[in-house]
This record gives sequence, structure tokens and C-alpha cells, in this order.
Amino acid sequence: MPRPLTATDFLADAPSVAQALIGTTLLVDGIGGLIVETEAYDRSDPASHSHRGQTPRNAIMFGPPGRAYVYLSYGIHWCLNFVCRETGHGAGVLIRSVQPLQGLEIMRRRRGVQDERLLCAGPGRVGQALAIGPAHNGLPLNAPPFAVLAPPADAPVVQIVSGPRIGISKAVDLPWRFGLAGSRYLSRRF
Repeated sequence: MPRPLTATDFLADAPSVAQALIGTTLLVDGIGGLIVETEAYDRSDPASHSHRGQTPRNAIMFGPPGRAYVYLSYGIHWCLNFVCRETGHGAGVLIRSVQPLQGLEIMRRRRGVQDERLLCAGPGRVGQALAIGPAHNGLPLNAPPFAVLAPPADAPVVQIVSGPRIGISKAVDLPWRFGLAGSRYLSRRF
């Protein structure tokens, strides 16, 4: 049986956590799938919401690790991040893409598309398919409605690729975007 991740699984730096999340399972109210793409953000990183310090919007990033940080992007997309490092640091991992495995029909209705590959390929799509919203901000990832599960012990080792993050204008040279090699569910090729 897969092991649920706990707050201690999120104590490492953001790039390490972002890589470790590739191949884990994310479920929200039983709907979701395999995390296949992430991006890391750290307080020292000018592209991070936490770079200029704590504000009401990003306060969750400075809280305990293993919590959801949810924000509205471009006024239309709810994006899901996982807080990491120690309390007070201000680091997180954006969930960019999920390979849908459970609740596909529900995700299709929420997204209004039939193509399985397009259900969760991008952070806004992940948010819509999993019905992420402001009520999820600050919730622990190891309690309902969330379940974040490590791969089963007998799962093959995942091959991870990395490259520059997408849709940012600062620190574009950092190779802090991570993905499952060969996955057809990525938001964009590496």
C-alpha cells in the first residue's frame, strides 16, 4: 500500500522536493493521478511569491511544510503549490501537471474537454480538474480532502528531466522545472 507523505517529506529545499514529487500520487477528494511535472520556488528566487517577504497573499508559504498554497493566477486559474522547507522560510513547489488516473469523468465535466491528455496538463488545468480553490489554501496535504502518496515500494524508479521554468520573467535560467521523462501528460516538452 502506498505511504502517505507527511510534513517531514517536505522539509528539504524546493528543488529537491519538486523532484521527489515526480511519480507520487495526488488526490483531492479521491480525484487525481500521478504528478508528472513540478516547478520549484524559493525565497531567494526573484520569481517566487515569497521573494519580497511575507504578505497576506503568500503567508502560507512561510508556514509549516506539507500544506497547500493556493493562489489565483491571471485572475482566472487557481494554482496548487506544496509548501516546503522549515517554517518561516518561504518556499514551495507548483504542481504543473498530473497524469489523470482517478475520477476521469468528473475531471472531464469540470474541464469541459474529453482528451485525457488535456485534463491536467498545466497548473490552471490541474486546479480546474481537481476543483482547487481558495478554501484549500493552508490545508495540510496529509489530511482530507488531500492525499499525497509515495509510489509503491515495487514501482519502477522514475527518470526525471529538468529545464527552465515556464511563464516567468525573472530567474529564467534556473533549471527548476522537473518532469517525468517521456510522459505525454506534461504541459510542455522539455
